Amino acid sequence: MEDKSQRNLETQVIHAGYEPDKVTRSVSPPIYQTSTFAFESAEQGAALFAGKEKGYIYTRLSNPTIEALEQAVASLEKGVGALATSTGMAAVSTVYFSLLENGTHLIGTAALYGASRTIIETEFVRYGVTSDFVDTSNLDEIKKKIRKNTRLLYIESPANPTMALTDIQGCAQIAKEHGLILVVDNTFASPVLQNPLELGADIVLHSVTKFINGHTDVVGGIIISKTEELYKRLASVLHLLGGTMDPHQAWLVLRGLRTLYLRVEKAQDNAGKLASWLESHPKVAWVNYPGLPSHPQFELMKKQMKGPGSMISFGLKGGYEAGLKLINSVKLCTLAVSLGGIETLIEHPASMTHAGVSREEKEKAGITDDLIRLSVGCEAYEDLKADLEQALDQC
Repeated sequence: MEDKSQRNLETQVIHAGYEPDKVTRSVSPPIYQTSTFAFESAEQGAALFAGKEKGYIYTRLSNPTIEALEQAVASLEKGVGALATSTGMAAVSTVYFSLLENGTHLIGTAALYGASRTIIETEFVRYGVTSDFVDTSNLDEIKKKIRKNTRLLYIESPANPTMALTDIQGCAQIAKEHGLILVVDNTFASPVLQNPLELGADIVLHSVTKFINGHTDVVGGIIISKTEELYKRLASVLHLLGGTMDPHQAWLVLRGLRTLYLRVEKAQDNAGKLASWLESHPKVAWVNYPGLPSHPQFELMKKQMKGPGSMISFGLKGGYEAGLKLINSVKLCTLAVSLGGIETLIEHPASMTHAGVSREEKEKAGITDDLIRLSVGCEAYEDLKADLEQALDQC
């Protein structure tokens, strides 16, 4: 039997997770838009509920369309299994609820996606969970914050929106030495560019709203586990919380996944050219893009990633006001939050995606008022450059 995991990545994204239906031979997976499934007998129903027989009971627990997506992403991320969720934050919350409890402590990346951090500091703190958010690109900062009750090391690499990278293998070694569970939010890289489980992580998650779906028409999340034990724990909590994905939602994400490699390659090519051009522009003060030799973790990017991706952050010499002028002057780039779609999006994190984080904490995380985040899409490079050029002329 062929080992499909040995196929090239661009082949895997097209074929992973689904074989043509045995009855209809449908090339595209059917959408099983049903809430419940009929049992052949009372005895079969009892066996399914007892876990003695494999099958489907209720879509909150499992569904063939959702399973196709889960199997595809688990294969791409080299995990034992995946769990698709209704939103990216449902994935984050499931991980937190599964692994944190009263008296436990979390260490996280300071420049974490705003809601992933805010829910810990405003909601989980009410249940006795404590946390420290540090510059995880400096492994010594992580080591300084480890306590006897530290349970999770939760990192984002590249980080949102600073584009700082964290040494995943280094974190895995720290986690192993101290009995921690290492969770990596891999949304910015996607499975095409980075596989944290192969670098020693225990859990990987994505907001599939972003690159995996890639068409700005679905919200969703997914969690991938390295071990069966963790997978079962996460699945149990997810099914109780009810933050599972809908079949039609899963079908759309799986359709988007099929072009993931092509989209990532094109957007990354655009981003590399734009980052180099922006870095040389007289009105640009700084550019953070892992593919630039000037990026402080350029060598780490080459070590743990297959490419630098398509996310850029930069600041203007005119500061905050110039940044607002820029994002109000673009005509092709779209002023909107989110990222990873086929279209180029531009936003101001300090007042948008990270508005819930205090000014002091934003400054510690490197989220300055002048920071502009650019999610580069698949348009023609020449058109994107022309749009940013005319917008910069207005500053």
